[in-house]
Amino acid sequence: MELGSILEFLENRSIIVTGGTGFLAKIFIEKVLRVQPNVKKLYVLLRASDTKSAMLRFNTEVVAKDLFRVLKEKHQGNLNALISEKVTVVPGDISCENLGVKDSGLLEEMWKQVDVVINLAATTKFDERYDVSLRINTAGAKHVLDFSKKCAKLKVLVHVSTAYVSGEKEGLILETPHKMGETLNGTSGLDIEAEKKLVESTLKQMHAENCSEDTIKSAMKDLGIQRAQKYGWPNTYVFTKAMGEMLLGHLNENMPIVIIRPTIVTSTYKEPFSGWAEGVRTIDSLAVAYGKGSLACFLGNPKSVIDAIPADMVVNAMIVAMAANANQPNESIYHIGSSVSNPLEYACIQDCGYRYFTKNPWISKDGKPIIVGKMKVLNSMDSFRRYMEIHYLLPLKGLQIVNTACCQYFRGLYLDLCRKIKFVMRLVELYRPYLFFKGYYDDMNTEKLRRAAKESGVETDIFYFDPKSINWEDYFMNTHIPGAVKYVFK
Repeated sequence: MELGSILEFLENRSIIVTGGTGFLAKIFIEKVLRVQPNVKKLYVLLRASDTKSAMLRFNTEVVAKDLFRVLKEKHQGNLNALISEKVTVVPGDISCENLGVKDSGLLEEMWKQVDVVINLAATTKFDERYDVSLRINTAGAKHVLDFSKKCAKLKVLVHVSTAYVSGEKEGLILETPHKMGETLNGTSGLDIEAEKKLVESTLKQMHAENCSEDTIKSAMKDLGIQRAQKYGWPNTYVFTKAMGEMLLGHLNENMPIVIIRPTIVTSTYKEPFSGWAEGVRTIDSLAVAYGKGSLACFLGNPKSVIDAIPADMVVNAMIVAMAANANQPNESIYHIGSSVSNPLEYACIQDCGYRYFTKNPWISKDGKPIIVGKMKVLNSMDSFRRYMEIHYLLPLKGLQIVNTACCQYFRGLYLDLCRKIKFVMRLVELYRPYLFFKGYYDDMNTEKLRRAAKESGVETDIFYFDPKSINWEDYFMNTHIPGAVKYVFK
């Protein structure tokens, strides 16, 4: 693999980015504009009813973010001029043909001009409605591919997936493609068209029965989990992403395709500054709950390895992989993670959380610091169930008896506790595969990419993505947790 200058590759390129308001998309847009302002055009596709609404979303949900402050400082107040020249905001939706772009003139322009397609649009909820997840994560991948095939100058299509499409495997998980209809547990009969028809017939039946929207939503969520688990995937998100990859592999017709599979994406390591984050992500949900004093125990083996990777490293790997695979008529898969080269144990995160919030306690609404203690660690599902039985389910049964004796006086409290316990149990079931995960994501293709970049002498200081450079203790204590507190805690 030979690599030339990445900055030269980006120069005068026209790139379309789907999912323009997403976490990684923002970082990608900012990075390209900052390091290569001579990019020809960034077409940013986001969901909106019209161009005016799309521009409003882009300005408020992308450019207005603190992430862009370095770029604003660099251009000394002239960032709007750069954006108006280099960025075209496109209202659309990848769940529709032609990416839902209604402006035929703009469509023709993109098909003539676009060199690189970056698909970052996805729904990442583990228990998303099955109909929604199929439309975006599975059918959306095909629509992006169909769009790419019409781009006369296309150099490469980059599709961002997730490492967890490989399911709950133990040991070394390789960077291998998902073949059409192939399942994780060997169950035969997976057919994407049949899955779509199942959703359509289920919705049709429920509408015929005049089911409420809440009932339909709940049924669609349950259906997604059921279908995923039938074929060996733990949740709807990774199942529909896996089917999206299947379609790309099956229909690509020797197009240059790069599939990026990041692991758990965390706050920025270095650029445009360290610690920027957005939204409550997997690890942060634990940090937020713990720091606010609402996490009494931790479920998971302290010795288990959690595979995390900072967001800026994911974006840098995307850009280098894009340049390396341009005009190469094949499909290349890259795991972007740390579990092989620089493993991070759960115990490290727990310890850093305790030390950070002991030194920097969260201030509650009444102005008092929240004192955190060392968490009780439950290292198996059996111990978790026992804990829940003693601390919550038995008291709930007692409340049920008292409520019956008191003519349903405590009915509101009882129902509220039932809902909370059911929510916790569902959450644990969703996250269970990752809390006790025993897999390691092989990143040999990504390592070859790093070596090629280093040997070619390209801009490795600008497009760094080597997790071996991360000191996890320092990163969590001084970058990630402070970033989560600043940008995520509400």
